[in-house]
Amino acid sequence: MPEGAPVPKRFRVPVLHAVDRYLDAAPRADARVEEVGPFTLFTGSFWPYYARPRLGSTAAISPADVALLERRCRELSRPLAIEWLAELTPALEPAARERGLELERHALLVLAPDALRPVLAPPGTQVEILGPSDPRLAQARAVADVGFGAPGTGRGADGPSARDRRVGELREGLIEHLRRRAEAGLTLTAVACDARDGVVAAASLQPVADAAEIVGVATLPAHRRRGLAAALAAALVEEAGRSGVSLVLLQAASPAVARVYERLGFDRVGTHLEACGGQAPAELG
Repeated sequence: MPEGAPVPKRFRVPVLHAVDRYLDAAPRADARVEEVGPFTLFTGSFWPYYARPRLGSTAAISPADVALLERRCRELSRPLAIEWLAELTPALEPAARERGLELERHALLVLAPDALRPVLAPPGTQVEILGPSDPRLAQARAVADVGFGAPGTGRGADGPSARDRRVGELREGLIEHLRRRAEAGLTLTAVACDARDGVVAAASLQPVADAAEIVGVATLPAHRRRGLAAALAAALVEEAGRSGVSLVLLQAASPAVARVYERLGFDRVGTHLEACGGQAPAELG
């Protein structure tokens, strides 16, 4: 389904509410939680997190509500960021625009694990699920940083050497934090390993109850356009199904990315919006 195409309400509304419950629950394992007007504000040590409209609220959000959140973020020396489902909180988009915030739109896609269309890893690569003690967790995190530093799906020059440099720059304590999440079952990491270059793509699954989100799908630019993202997503969906997850969701940054996942059987059910603005602090604590 093309980005922006309508989704029948009989399918969209129940699924969107299930996604909304997941998105409210997922940050709570790591974040401090505070209610600010009609928003729930999540803050944490390793990730800046964001605010979301309070789960279950039907109140229209106004520019004054956004201004209240802005003031609280300044008090906490946090960057202002808001994430929400456009279809469930339609008044927030014009309120954010009136406050001068920058908006990004991402297609929201979902899949039941039993609807997955199988996909194989490309020749010369192997997809693996990493255990909590696997030393390649650091490489997986570095691949994500390098990949997201070069947005889009086009090939580029950055390869294993850029990954290895990034490993040495990772924030102190981050990998131990990721290991603890893995041990607690909060994050599952998959990697695609090239026979010559080692870890060249990575993605994570974050399950909560019977839903899970695929996040952080990234490929080293030098290894793009090989089908690695699809192979990683398929492996994580299969793992989710084995663990009892009935709904897998993800956000696609562009129509081209959405098409990759639609070929696996994902359906677009809505739009995930992100708004940001204000002054980012020099250090997140």
